Amino acid sequence: MSLEISEVVRQSGVPASTLRFYEEKGLIVPIGRRGQRRVFDAGVLERLALIALGRAAGFSLDEIGAVFVPGGQPRIDRTMLADKADALDQTIRKLTAMRDGLRHAAACPAPSHMECPTFRKILGLAAAQQAQPRRRRPPT
Repeated sequence: MSLEISEVVRQSGVPASTLRFYEEKGLIVPIGRRGQRRVFDAGVLERLALIALGRAAGFSLDEIGAVFVPGGQPRIDRTMLADKADALDQTIRKLTAMRDGLRHAAACPAPSHMECPTFRKILGLAAAQQAQPRRRRPPT
């Protein structure tokens, strides 16, 4: 079964402009054209779902593109998945600590937030993180 680009947009919720961008990046490939409209194999919907899942997990488009092998099933690197899961765990820990600290500061009986030891600790952590050099992300 083949789908015109408008049908892919309707079924996937992915805008046509994004589909064209994914095509430029080699993430999806039309099987032809009907007039001026791109036509895709129905399998493009599963591929778009994999792309969405990868993006939601924080993978770059280049990392996602490496999963797709020509003419075959996606080949997902389990080590890459485990590494991303570890990075997400670290982010969750940081965000949980920040949330807990902010909740404490909101209810803290200290006369001002600047006198709250927990809020001061949050300030120190934020300053230390800001002082760390930022890693450049690879282009997507």
